[in-house]
Amino acid sequence: MAQQASPRGTFLKIADAVKARIEADPHMTELPSAADLMRDYKISRGVALRAFGVLQRNGVAEPVPGGRWRVVRVDERTDRRSLDERIAAIITDEGLEVGAAFPSASVLAARFGVSRPTVTKALDRLEAAGVLASGGQGKVRTVRAVPNREERS
Repeated sequence: MAQQASPRGTFLKIADAVKARIEADPHMTELPSAADLMRDYKISRGVALRAFGVLQRNGVAEPVPGGRWRVVRVDERTDRRSLDERIAAIITDEGLEVGAAFPSASVLAARFGVSRPTVTKALDRLEAAGVLASGGQGKVRTVRAVPNREERS
């Protein structure tokens, strides 16, 4: 009688396989998507998500709001600020002044590696906080106020 593969622990095997891929590729910065794992290992979405959870508990990966899971390496420093805070930091980092044009959502999406709708939500929050002024659809956003440290923390 042939022994059937047990579905229990499949997520652990997937987590081990992904961890081995991370260790083999020192330049790997983000994990494969859940869809990629589902296709490659012929597993359900739930099993893929449980594998991601194991990697997170082991300190190998962490979720990125609005993006894929990111690889956590002990020797690398990762910016863990929210997207709103990182976008607001552009004003001070690049020396933008009140009234200056602000980069578009498409430019910011490419810069931070997230989707344009995710950036748009962050920009909307910064507009609500009074940091940016919306120019309307098709218009350039401008800096309304230069954030200080208390507003960004």
